Amino acid sequence: MGLKFTPENITSLGEDEVFVFGSNLEGRHIGGAARVAREKFGAVMGQGVGMQGQSYAIPTMQGGVETIKPYVDEFIDLAREWDQTTFYVTRIGCGIAGFKDEEIAPLFAEALPLYNVRLPESFVRIIEENNKKGRRDKEKV
Repeated sequence: MGLKFTPENITSLGEDEVFVFGSNLEGRHIGGAARVAREKFGAVMGQGVGMQGQSYAIPTMQGGVETIKPYVDEFIDLAREWDQTTFYVTRIGCGIAGFKDEEIAPLFAEALPLYNVRLPESFVRIIEENNKKGRRDKEKV
């Protein structure tokens, strides 16, 4: 099965597709992917979390990676439930919020097997490498 990745530059979506972006808790969607979500996919100013039009906000500006994880987990639960919807996850937290892909990608490990979630290629490569490393570490024990 070939993996499908989130395209680098999303400018339009089909009917059952959702743009997943990094936001701030205040919902000030003024820069980066958040601005794209507001201008093209229905993100609502003042709403920093969850579904909005054809977009889904995951807050990334409120602290460390540990503060992002609960929001990613909520998203993954929703993606499991809404299995007829395709979710395109952008490199959340890796722009204005200042995190590295290596910090954020592992948060999405549980989303990798979901057929309706597309992750950035960089996230997939990191998750796959971490999985291989984990298997190698188990074999050494």
